[in-house]
Amino acid sequence: MSKNIALLGLGAMGARMAANLLKADHALTVWNRTPEAAAALVRLGAKQAPTPRQAAAGADFVFAMLRDDKASRDVWLSPHRGALEGLKKGAIAIESSTLTPGWIRELGSAVAEQGGHLLEAPVAGSRPQADAAQLVYFIGGDDEILNQVRPLLMAMGSTITHIGPLGSGALVKLGTNALLGVQLTALAELIGLLKRSGADAASALKAIAGTAAWSPAANNLSGSMLAGSFSPQFPIELIEKDFGYAVDAAGSPEAAPTIAAARGVFQKAVAKGFGSENMTGVVQLFTKSSA
Repeated sequence: MSKNIALLGLGAMGARMAANLLKADHALTVWNRTPEAAAALVRLGAKQAPTPRQAAAGADFVFAMLRDDKASRDVWLSPHRGALEGLKKGAIAIESSTLTPGWIRELGSAVAEQGGHLLEAPVAGSRPQADAAQLVYFIGGDDEILNQVRPLLMAMGSTITHIGPLGSGALVKLGTNALLGVQLTALAELIGLLKRSGADAASALKAIAGTAAWSPAANNLSGSMLAGSFSPQFPIELIEKDFGYAVDAAGSPEAAPTIAAARGVFQKAVAKGFGSENMTGVVQLFTKSSA
């Protein structure tokens, strides 16, 4: 059955999620800070709203896929234009952005005061997985609310894992990205070490890949770094933001020294002008003579 849905935020991920909801024949209203981003979706049948509040008005389900806590707070709570003011009683808000657990819990309280329900549903996966409706969802919130949202999530993803109460999904997403990023920085340093030592980096990594130390993610990460292919799927500046959130969740850099050190690598890459490149672009810090 078609649902009345709003989706807020049409960046690289949000636009792809919206397209899959339209493919599933749902009535969709979209909003984006830059209105031009909605043009392709409007041609596919979406309606476009001028504000988050107007997008949310009358919707049964309101999804958001935004950059960070600041953007999420503005889109949901901004006076007179925020989505929360348009949320009808009983509606379900679904936050799929990568955010801090504290903000998710605060937003949950605000949504409840409005008479709605919040489900957090951050995702693992990047642009190819979003295109293919193969996103992995980490759910925080109530089981009953999840059951109502599940068919919509399955129009965009392939796996749904209910972690626990609000905030727990954010923790798992930050943990996933931290683990990915730590592996990435280690591989980048290793490739630099191998090349500086005169070794054939590709052959050396192939040998390491035959051991238990290798992870499935390392294949794609190392392949991108060896090829020098850094077309953005998960930009450096965004994973650096997530590392910052993970360190904050830990309480201090001293409480998560490895995560904090890996964050420093991404911060240096941003400072070098690589922030808009794919996260694998950090290898340039260790292979370019100018780095």
